[in-house]
Amino acid sequence: MNSSTVQTVLIAANGLASLASAGFCVAGMFRPGLALPEGMAVNGGTHLYANAYGARAIPLAAVTLALLGMGDRSAVAPVLAVAGLAQIGDSAIGVQQRNKGMTICAGLLGVLHLASAWWFHMH
Repeated sequence: MNSSTVQTVLIAANGLASLASAGFCVAGMFRPGLALPEGMAVNGGTHLYANAYGARAIPLAAVTLALLGMGDRSAVAPVLAVAGLAQIGDSAIGVQQRNKGMTICAGLLGVLHLASAWWFHMH
């Protein structure tokens, strides 16, 4: 696979990952109980967490999508690194909350973003 094809695949994959992250965020803001373990009650702290997550995830997804669309490799790598670290943090929260979906999904998106950041930095 040539460099141009890899770049196209990475842009598409990271764009979809950013959209998915923003989508999960919006869903969580409307239904904060989605991130909670089965049977745990939604309270004021749950709403605060969902909104605080939105304050970070939505702008980060927007910046990531904008930079991917512009194709500026020099700016894409550091933003993907930040997005990847944020996803790894979300995965750690998923582990703490015993939320398998959050743990696995955020972990995979984190690995995708970090590996892509490395590729864009190296090429």
